[in-house]
Amino acid sequence: MKDRLYQADTVPEDFDFNERVVEVFDDMLDRSIPCYKTVIRETNRLLAAHVQPGDTVCDLGCATGTALLFFTKALADRRLRFIGIDSSPAMLAKARLKAEFYIRDDMVSFEQADITEIDQPGTGAFVLNYTLQFIRPGVRPSLIQKLFKNLRPGGVLILSEKTILDDKLLNRTFIDIHHEFKREQGYTELEIARKREALENILIPFTQQENSEMLKRAGFEPVTTFFQWFNFSSFVAIKPN
Repeated sequence: MKDRLYQADTVPEDFDFNERVVEVFDDMLDRSIPCYKTVIRETNRLLAAHVQPGDTVCDLGCATGTALLFFTKALADRRLRFIGIDSSPAMLAKARLKAEFYIRDDMVSFEQADITEIDQPGTGAFVLNYTLQFIRPGVRPSLIQKLFKNLRPGGVLILSEKTILDDKLLNRTFIDIHHEFKREQGYTELEIARKREALENILIPFTQQENSEMLKRAGFEPVTTFFQWFNFSSFVAIKPN
């Protein structure tokens, strides 16, 4: 379904991953996150380079399962286990419905849980696609430390986030360019303004440096940015052997 949640004839509300959002979520991703499908494809390349046969690939904040199901199909010959974890029952219901049409039941599972309480020791790869930005800033370092602890040696964490810049002028420019992108996808000025208001104090971005330093403090090395589109950044972090 087309994302029309913030049009003039709708009632403004704080952003929440409820049933209304679930119905339009895939369209919202494509029209709100620049190069979303490119990031998923390049994430898959990194997974292919680092996972080992028998590994578990865990997508935290898996939403409707779009990315995880892509990985499941693309890496089908690797004998991997795929787990999607999300706190939203509505998101998981949609993900399970999709999975029925995409892959075998024994290849992927979906679990409802708070990702900040993750306990998946020996995991080969964690994926955090535009999820950490919704976690309270003070909780993020401890979550990243848990992911480091749960990864096997040589395991990989892939993190994609909306980011901000310290320079206010350039940060404003990047935001304006993102809004221009949204207009090109058919969103009106009213929809853009309403969405931004709905996300205020819910989506709290870090800078690239803050994200990189948080990963390094947890023990990841190397840590690097593998993709950037203005104020959207993707990082790859490795747990040393």
